[in-house]
Amino acid sequence: GRFRITQRGKELLASDPEKITRKTLETYPEYLAWWNSIAPTSDGGQVSASVANAATSDGVTPEEAIEANHRALLAQLQAEIIDRVQAVSPAAFEQLIVDLLLKMGYGGGRADMGEAIGKPGDGGIDGVIKEDPLGLDIVYIQAKRYASDHTIGRPEIQSFSGSLDGVGATKGIYVTSSSFTASAVDYVKKISKRIILIDGVALARLMIQHSIGVRMKATFEVKKLDEDYFNDE
Repeated sequence: GRFRITQRGKELLASDPEKITRKTLETYPEYLAWWNSIAPTSDGGQVSASVANAATSDGVTPEEAIEANHRALLAQLQAEIIDRVQAVSPAAFEQLIVDLLLKMGYGGGRADMGEAIGKPGDGGIDGVIKEDPLGLDIVYIQAKRYASDHTIGRPEIQSFSGSLDGVGATKGIYVTSSSFTASAVDYVKKISKRIILIDGVALARLMIQHSIGVRMKATFEVKKLDEDYFNDE
């Protein structure tokens, strides 16, 4: 057979990972989709890579199986979030980013401290977060909703950097529902401005962590024997 590395693969290698494990691969919706297509359950449904691995590996403890299932559910939810986010309107995507940053604590978490302002002629700024009541310190946002196969390159980040110059800012956040090229990531490391890049996978994780666009379905407690209670001494 013949194989060709994808842009996503090149970006992963460019990040110089210590090693690439199954857990690493499960952060990619493409991998989960492939695995689910080849791993049917006994009832005709599908099972994730982590669940299948936990169910078939020797020496797996119940706790490890639970953790594997939990990772699989999170990976599935991440993929669902990315799909849904890529289907919303650009305006809704910009508002989503503002809501997330406020929930993360920017602007003190106050709704009136953030605003989505993206519109034609916005100068490359889609939203702002005021970090203080007087607006002396402002975080500027660029939010681009793209399909997974559309990567953000260095020219787009340079353009955003120029937009920050236009408003006299030194820091900003560039968020996309897709991904960034290695050159874009390398560029922000070398400039004096502080620009944070958030790709689709990182966005989904943050949305789960801060409960934006998701809600609690179930909670499970895992308890163990309290040896101190049974200690007679």
